[in-house]
Amino acid sequence: MEAKAQAKELRIAPRKARLVIDLIRGKSVKEADIILTNLNKEAARMSKKVLTSAVANAVNNLNLDKETLYVKEAFVDEGRTLKRIKFGSRGNVDPIKKRTSHITIVVSDNN
Repeated sequence: MEAKAQAKELRIAPRKARLVIDLIRGKSVKEADIILTNLNKEAARMSKKVLTSAVANAVNNLNLDKETLYVKEAFVDEGRTLKRIKFGSRGNVDPIKKRTSHITIVVSDNN
């Protein structure tokens, strides 16, 4: 059985979030939780919330045991890009792209 959790429109660039998500893919939930707790990145804190939600979905909705769960899938998709401008010298305008992410984590039991 699989349980899924998703966080959308997070204000972090997908490129930065993928660095963190790649560390936990395929690991047990306990090990992934330890990795995310000790990682000093904003994406790790956001991913930990999604992982906790996926585990809660598995335990409460599907009656799975927390000890047997592992991270089956973890991926980051690109969300909307907020487009802003920065005024430069001599009348120039530079675009600023504030990127957003969708983080999805699927946990499954070992069966």
